[in-house]
Amino acid sequence: MTESQNPLRASIQEAITDNPVILFMKGTPDQPMCGFSARTVGILQAVGRPFAAVDVLPDPRIRQELSALSNWPTIPQLFVDGELVGGCDIVTEMYQSGELQQALGAEDAPVDEPAPAPGAPEAPPLSIENRL
Repeated sequence: MTESQNPLRASIQEAITDNPVILFMKGTPDQPMCGFSARTVGILQAVGRPFAAVDVLPDPRIRQELSALSNWPTIPQLFVDGELVGGCDIVTEMYQSGELQQALGAEDAPVDEPAPAPGAPEAPPLSIENRL
């Protein structure tokens, strides 16, 4: 099934394309529903660059289609400029090495610090409409 035949996958791809930084997560930035999503949100907030977020929990097909599209089985998934960066462990390692700050254009953000806890959300979460 191609993206044109699968409106949900097309919506996910459109969200990835339309948002320079997008996090697919469990819950929302202000109310993460798992520790990995909370840690990733905290890191992104510490870097200080805006990001979009999509809650994959309302419809299990969002997670299924996202994983099929990205070839990455776990959540959260961070995309920067349309490319999958990875999940929580990779984002944490990149933050601690300074690579994440470079990828997001925030080289002056702290390096070699433990990943921060989540704080206030940067932007309201996106909603992927299931049109199936």
